[in-house]
Amino acid sequence: MKVIEKPDMKPSVSVIIPCRNEENYIGKCLDSIIAQNYPKELLEVLVIDGMSDDRTREILKIYMHSYPYIKLLDNPRKIVPSALNVGIKYSKSEVIVIMGAHTEYANDYISKCIMVLEKTNADNVGGAARTKAKGYIQNAVSIAFKTSFGVGGAKSHYEENEGYVDTITYGCYPRKVFDKIGLFDEELVRNQDDELNLRLTRSGGKIWQSPEIKSWYYPRASIIALFKQYMQYGYWKVRVIQKHKILEALRHIVPGMFVSTLILLAVLSVFNIFLLKIFIGLLIIYFSSTVGASISACIIPSKWKYIPIMPLIFSIYHFGYGYGFLRGVLDFIILKKGASETFTKLTRSTEDYPKE
Repeated sequence: MKVIEKPDMKPSVSVIIPCRNEENYIGKCLDSIIAQNYPKELLEVLVIDGMSDDRTREILKIYMHSYPYIKLLDNPRKIVPSALNVGIKYSKSEVIVIMGAHTEYANDYISKCIMVLEKTNADNVGGAARTKAKGYIQNAVSIAFKTSFGVGGAKSHYEENEGYVDTITYGCYPRKVFDKIGLFDEELVRNQDDELNLRLTRSGGKIWQSPEIKSWYYPRASIIALFKQYMQYGYWKVRVIQKHKILEALRHIVPGMFVSTLILLAVLSVFNIFLLKIFIGLLIIYFSSTVGASISACIIPSKWKYIPIMPLIFSIYHFGYGYGFLRGVLDFIILKKGASETFTKLTRSTEDYPKE
């Protein structure tokens, strides 16, 4: 990575934060960035706001008054990839660090990113998708988030994993990466980071995950919001596969295959008793698996209270993603039309944030 002469030879860094209606949490996010041990004279923080209609912009202006390196930019399209692109185009630094407004960061987060970037000579580095939770549902979602049964073995969910990966949470990129492979795809309301990282690895780039890079993400605290989130993940994954004509991992299509098999068996079992038995048998096997996975995930006494809801959480992960994937196949491949409105709306609510 090319750097220029500065104190300790550290590169300049632009932090890019997509944001919309984050009044309950943007302050916590900015506080954790202000607390970074990285030299502030080498730092700019760009918050790209999707025209928030709550107190987000008011809060941002208070921070901007006290910390001149924090800047507010507008994102009229109100979606994440356009916010990221606005920030990248505006930024002036050698390194781009993507952050989320609903996440808190260790005070050495940026320093560790730069250290790992220089040590590995990778094209993108980051840490595991750690979670932070308050409340019964959010804690249950957080537990499922770290299991193979819930997320299909994605390395980015394992906190101690270190090494090359296909994609990473958020990401820290040398600026030259975007000059080489382009910006985020603004068609993708979801999965825009996965798609960019796919372009990166297909062009010969390397992505490195380090357990030293630490941040904590607040997952959804509502069953409905969680279902919508994973429904959108499945939906937009189809568009990524269609665009690149490549399947990154088998786990991306398994939920869709399972849901489509159940739907087909449910329809055909009306006419065939043998198929009805298969349909019921699959449901029994799946339910038994969710119970077993729930017990395994909550094996320690402090987590026993979450066992009753864990089968529902796992089912939302799988059926939400699977249904979204099938709708994506219908809209993008079979009907060859644009995205349905249901799959472009925000899925967060005020319930997803910790109460003081």
